[in-house]
Amino acid sequence: MSPERVPVTVEGRELSLSNLDKRLYPTGFTKGELLDYYAKIAPVMLPHLKGRPVTVKRFPDGVGGQGFIEKNLPRHAPDWIPTAVLPRKGRGSDTTRFPLIEGLAAFTWFVNLAAIEFHTPMWRVDKKGQPSPPDLVVFDLDPGAPATIVECCQVARHLVEHLESDGVELLAKTSGSKGLQLYGRIAERRWSGERVNAWAHEVAEAVEHEVPDLVVSRMSKSLRPGKILIDWSQNNPAKTTVTVYSMRAVERPSVSTPVTWGEVRACADGGDPATLAFSPEDVLGRVSDHGDLFAPLVSAGNTGLAGKKSKARS
Repeated sequence: MSPERVPVTVEGRELSLSNLDKRLYPTGFTKGELLDYYAKIAPVMLPHLKGRPVTVKRFPDGVGGQGFIEKNLPRHAPDWIPTAVLPRKGRGSDTTRFPLIEGLAAFTWFVNLAAIEFHTPMWRVDKKGQPSPPDLVVFDLDPGAPATIVECCQVARHLVEHLESDGVELLAKTSGSKGLQLYGRIAERRWSGERVNAWAHEVAEAVEHEVPDLVVSRMSKSLRPGKILIDWSQNNPAKTTVTVYSMRAVERPSVSTPVTWGEVRACADGGDPATLAFSPEDVLGRVSDHGDLFAPLVSAGNTGLAGKKSKARS
C-alpha cells in the first residue's frame, strides 16, 4: 500500500483513501479536510440524497484546475453502489446510469474522487428505479451584479408572502456561492415535473409583476444587471440543483447552508452579505446547535403544495 493511500472500513466496506494532503482550495483546504467534513455532515446530508439520482462535480486538481461534471457511475466503481438507469431526454435509446448514494460508504467513495459538489433533482426514484413525481419545488434566486444576496433575501420575502395563499411553506438555504435558494415540499404528488415547472414559472412571473424593479423571471442576461433572477427552470425534471450541505467549488471553502427566516429578514433589512457565507466548520457548528433546518423536507407531516396554509418559520 502506497504511503499516500490509507485503508479504511466504512459500513463494512473496504475503501482506500488517497492524497489526503492534496490542496483543493487556494486557502490550503485539503482533500483530507473535505473527507472529514463530509463524514461529519453525512448524518444530516444523506437523507437529502437518498433516492435521488446524483450528479457530482469533481475537481481532481482542486477548484483552480479543470473540473468536470459526472452523471454516469464510473466504470471502476464498486458493484455495491446502487444505480438508476434512466433515459436521456431527447436522446433516443441512450441512457445514463446515475449513482444512488444511500449510505456513508458510497458517499465516502465519491468524495475520495475529489467530488466537491453534489447535485440532485426535485424527484426521487421509486422501488423499481423509475422517476417518481417531484416531491420538492425550488426557486433559485440568482443576483445580477451589483445586486447581492441582500437583494435575494428581499425577493425571498416577496415569494413567501405570494405563496402563503397556496399553502406552500418555503425553507431557505444559501447556494454556497452568490445566491439564495428556496425549497418547498409538494404534498400533491400527482403533479408531473412539467406541471410543477410551469407553476413555478407562473409564480416567478407574478412576483416579477409585483416588484419589477427588483425581479426578473426571464433568462436573458441583458435583463439581469442589478436584479434577481427567479430561476424557476430548476424544476425541470432534467435539471439538478446543488444539494443542501454540499460544498461549492469556489475560491474559499463554502457550503450550501440552510438559514432561518430570521437570518433572511436581517439580511434583507440591510445586513452584511458576509453573514450568509458559511465555511464547513461554521456549518458543522450550526448543525450541532440547531440540527437540520431542512429536515421538514424529508420528514412526514410537513405541509406543501395543496396542503394546509402555513406561515414561514422564524
